[in-house]
Amino acid sequence: MVLEDNVIEDSASVEDDFDGDDYDYDDGGDYYDDDYGDAGDDDDDYGLVEDDDVDDPGAMVSRRPKLGYTVLQEADIKQRQEDDISKVSTVLSLSQVEATILLRHYNWNVNEVHDEWFSDEERVRKSVGLFERPVVDVSDASKFTCGICFDLLPCDNFASASCGHPFCRECWQGYICTSINDGPGCLLLRCPEPSCKAAVGPDMIDKLAPCEEKEKYSQFLLRSYIEDNREAKWCPAPGCENAVNFAVGGGDFDITCLCSYRFCWNCTVEAHRPVDCETVTKWMLKNSVDGENVNWILHNSKTCPKCKRPIEKNQGCMHMTCTPPCSYEFCWLCLRAWSSHGVATGGFYSCNVYEAEMQKGNVDAEMRREMAKNSFEKYTHYYERWASNQSSREKALEDLNRMESENMEKLCNVQCTTMSQLKCITEAWLQIVECRRVLKWTYAYGYYLPEHEKTKTQFFEYLQGEAEAGLERLHRCAEKELDKYVTADGPLSDFDDFRTKLTGLTSVTKTYFENLVRALENGLEDVNSTACNKIVSPRSPASPRSPTGRNGKGRGSRGKESPRAGGSPKSVDDTSK
Repeated sequence: MVLEDNVIEDSASVEDDFDGDDYDYDDGGDYYDDDYGDAGDDDDDYGLVEDDDVDDPGAMVSRRPKLGYTVLQEADIKQRQEDDISKVSTVLSLSQVEATILLRHYNWNVNEVHDEWFSDEERVRKSVGLFERPVVDVSDASKFTCGICFDLLPCDNFASASCGHPFCRECWQGYICTSINDGPGCLLLRCPEPSCKAAVGPDMIDKLAPCEEKEKYSQFLLRSYIEDNREAKWCPAPGCENAVNFAVGGGDFDITCLCSYRFCWNCTVEAHRPVDCETVTKWMLKNSVDGENVNWILHNSKTCPKCKRPIEKNQGCMHMTCTPPCSYEFCWLCLRAWSSHGVATGGFYSCNVYEAEMQKGNVDAEMRREMAKNSFEKYTHYYERWASNQSSREKALEDLNRMESENMEKLCNVQCTTMSQLKCITEAWLQIVECRRVLKWTYAYGYYLPEHEKTKTQFFEYLQGEAEAGLERLHRCAEKELDKYVTADGPLSDFDDFRTKLTGLTSVTKTYFENLVRALENGLEDVNSTACNKIVSPRSPASPRSPTGRNGKGRGSRGKESPRAGGSPKSVDDTSK
């Protein structure tokens, strides 16, 4: 697979030339030729604004990605819920309580309520439990016998739902409190009369339930507005009370809550673009302790032939003795009784029986253990890198918060500059945090790449390697090189050069990851087409767009023509040259 002759040629100089001071940095654009450049326009820009938009507020707004979702706080949820109740109440000429019961029955879908109601009002009333008039007339009675406790009490001690079945207030309170304490099922509460389907609405709760139960019921009702709504979900971050309303056809499923937590709308796992939800689900299941314990046992142990307990071999010889009370002695290789081993089997500490079985192909268990061992080693390789990038991302978030809360003001004072001049530092750290997240999930993607698709695997590893190398350069610059400017006793003359370098590294790393994300979302299909030749490493700040044109002979050129992205490099699959 000829990658290094073409694609790497342009990117090989990135790290070598970042130390040069006489290079100009372009705006990070024009990394692709006209055919492939359009594809990049639809990619997320990781939340960063291009340099040439900074002085144009209108351009900044226009360049921000249009969100297909709305983050809702508790007050917003209540307001939307009240608006929907009022809308149904007005259109259908119902009370607020009846409108609430209707919406709850139809999962807070206003349009469905209207359609069903105008289609067959009688059927809807019957299924929901909204009675137009009481089925029991008790207006003339002065005393009633409660159908639950059977006490004869004055009529002012009784209450009933829309059906009119009378029960004493004490029994009603016990019935309601028990239902509320049992959970959200209280929102579907019906009349205590076994044969009656009348709904018990919020008015009965307000009238009969104690304050604590009223509050619980209100929370259940509020949460049902999100949990029963197909277009809304709660933010899965621990302790976050925000919800997200997602517009159908919104496109990107990555959600960023007001609490700064990012998650996937489909599976509610943390944002995992460019890896699909199915792969993430398999990977998280693979990471479960139980599943990997099984692999470890298969890798490191065998079962005792007598008691079937797993045994780990912790010494060199093949003579195994199971723990008491079993105490069975057997051969580690062939799993037969140790007493049967002797001269006939090749000696006490060698086993010709096992060798013979190997030649006959009768050691399936051993093959399974070897396969499990190889699978475990492959998993460990990808998991360690997945976990390392996760911890690096968490550390980068801590560094970003510390930079914003402590070091930015200090840096302004030491280097005699303004906060606006230090925007590149915040952008660099945000880029690092985002790239660590993307890189983490690429290892889950790589684990499930089919082993027989060698070309795709090589192409994936190349793109991943280029992106990771760029990220490491940026992370090192933001973490290590910045420190000397923060701890300096006074302004340093090369601080402006550092800012320029950091800006260039941020732009280059961003483009590396855009290439990687686009390739993975396309299923690495470009590896078998000429289009993949048009994905190249971003132009390094050491080789910017030439001021004199595109012949690469302007300032910072190496003295030879620098090929544009999508020129005519060799095909990735062309192994004949």
